[in-house]
Amino acid sequence: MLDGVILACHTLIYSDDAAATRAFLEDVLGFANVDAGTGDDGWLIFRTGPSELGVHPTGPMHDGSTSPRHQAISFIVDDLEATMAELRAKGAEFSSGPDDHGYGIVAMVQVPGADDVQLYQPRHRTAYGI
Repeated sequence: MLDGVILACHTLIYSDDAAATRAFLEDVLGFANVDAGTGDDGWLIFRTGPSELGVHPTGPMHDGSTSPRHQAISFIVDDLEATMAELRAKGAEFSSGPDDHGYGIVAMVQVPGADDVQLYQPRHRTAYGI
């Protein structure tokens, strides 16, 4: 990683209800966190574990639709159905899945106050462990 120039990847979720989103990340997904120390009440920074970054092309997709420029958050799991069952037991709701997307099995989990995030069990090689 460029001899320590890049230390980590910091992702952001913009939420209409930041407290509800933070509670979901802490209580349902179980992400450890620290107080940001900015003096703002409840401004938490979550540990999300190892990360990787993929770059997908915009433009025509295999199904004929068009993908515009955007960013997305996906959480990789090793057993999607077991993960979905565990999260449902904690109150999580899913807007889709499990669905076969070719590159992996995918489900979209609803995040209170924010857009859904993808959970997926990849079929491709991963880079988060290297």
